Amino acid sequence: MPYDPPPDLSTLGLADIARLAEARKLPPVELWHPERVGNSAMVIKADGRWFHEGGEITRPAMVRAFSTLLRADADGQHWLVTPAEKLSIEVEDAAFQAVDVKQDGDALIFRLNTDEFVIAGRDHPLIARGSADMPAIYLAVRHGTEARINHSTWGQLVEIALAENELAENEMAGGEGGEASLAVSSHGARFPLVPQ
Repeated sequence: MPYDPPPDLSTLGLADIARLAEARKLPPVELWHPERVGNSAMVIKADGRWFHEGGEITRPAMVRAFSTLLRADADGQHWLVTPAEKLSIEVEDAAFQAVDVKQDGDALIFRLNTDEFVIAGRDHPLIARGSADMPAIYLAVRHGTEARINHSTWGQLVEIALAENELAENEMAGGEGGEASLAVSSHGARFPLVPQ
């Protein structure tokens, strides 16, 4: 069955995203608790590429299918879960990459490297880690997994934050408190883009 990627994020609105999410039936991995546990011999690299036994998985549809089976526990261990088994998977940074963002009204819609869309909000918060000099922003996806905001998407978020906050240019140039107030809002929640 051929894989048809969704349309470009810039052409979609919230209603379109809702229809796409409704049409996509994710497996209920949160309900599966198999007794058989093993190792998948898979790695998700920090840049979002997937490997199995040292070889890169280059078929996007296969990566997308595996990504729907991901779950992370409270200790940060990631698992590929099916009704029959739970296999550990090494994740160097985050299970997903957020590769684009669009502001639509009061919502921030992110496109992931798996062609999924996630709307930031209380159920899918943005999390600032790292330092003020080297922030790393993550988006909660599902079942304990996260997406790392890539560099170009980080730039888009900064533009959105500047528009929202109407920060003065001198604050962004290193004035005290400028970076700390850099934040974006989505679905009634506000998220700092610099670790506090």
